[in-house]
Amino acid sequence: MMNTSHVRVGIVGCGSVMHRYLIQGLVRVRDRVKLVAACDVLEEKRQYMRDNFGISNFTTDYHELVNSDEIDLVLVLTAGPTHAGPTKAALEAGKHVLTEKPMATNLKEAAELVELARRSPGYLVCAPHVLLSKTYQIMWQRIQRGDIGKVLSARAMYGQTGLHWTPWFYMKGAGSLIDLGVYNVTSLTGFIGPAKRVMAMMGIAIPEYIVRGQPLRPEADDNTQLLIDFGESVFAVVTTGFTIQKYRCPAIELYGSKGALQMMGDDWAPKGYELWQNEVGAWQIFKERDPGWHWADGFRHLVDCIQQNVPPLIRPEHAYHVLEIMLKAQESSRDGEAKLIESTFTMPELDPALNP
Repeated sequence: MMNTSHVRVGIVGCGSVMHRYLIQGLVRVRDRVKLVAACDVLEEKRQYMRDNFGISNFTTDYHELVNSDEIDLVLVLTAGPTHAGPTKAALEAGKHVLTEKPMATNLKEAAELVELARRSPGYLVCAPHVLLSKTYQIMWQRIQRGDIGKVLSARAMYGQTGLHWTPWFYMKGAGSLIDLGVYNVTSLTGFIGPAKRVMAMMGIAIPEYIVRGQPLRPEADDNTQLLIDFGESVFAVVTTGFTIQKYRCPAIELYGSKGALQMMGDDWAPKGYELWQNEVGAWQIFKERDPGWHWADGFRHLVDCIQQNVPPLIRPEHAYHVLEIMLKAQESSRDGEAKLIESTFTMPELDPALNP
């Protein structure tokens, strides 16, 4: 039985992403969780986890961790292409699971996780957690109540110059769309709804990166233009890549029949939003309501849901839909044809207390 005062947490993957969850993500739940065990393929992480996080229970076999009766929640924070295995094992063991993105690298594995989540007593929350920010939820409320009319067109952007501490970002199964563009695709489908078709141009624009001081030739896309068709001639464009030095533009631009809505900053680190309404005739600027919000907030949200016995706002079906869009985009980039999106999802009602 779960300890009602503390959610007992096991961590699979003790690398750079873990630090974000155990530093920024842990802040808002520190008094309600207990870090019980950790797992990593590198044995040398044992001493590191004991010295830095006080976790003495360590294993190199995630099956041992997820099957422990001493754990309620498993954080799957391994390298991107390796999330499906431990997530599946944890769900089969009846545990609650938070997995970093992507949930899987193919639709067969992802569909299996969605079905397991439906049957398992444990909740499954898949990153990214952009839907949880107050800015996102307020913008969503504005769209729902018709503040800019029907959304007709949209644009999203997130890019950088590359990630230089681990090679997996550039390996097959990763790439800029899977690692960066996933935030934008999640945001747009959350705001507008399920996609119907997708087309993309993707490629490798920079032939060599320096990772950990060594040259590396990328195997996955580093430069992407993605076109999403939401039906009824509603379109959105996502620009993403490891090819972007700097940018000064909103993360998300939503153009409606009666106005426009823009998220400032990035959707994983919003800085408020701007609203244009034709009836007002001027830009209205709204500051960020929660400057301390962090993209690891799914940790806090899942702990809340476990302790309150309510389903998470982040649904596995949405993560599957986003994954299908990205994988079909890769297919489109290879043959130049639009790809139909077969999956769908239902957007949950977000916090009604967050009035615009």
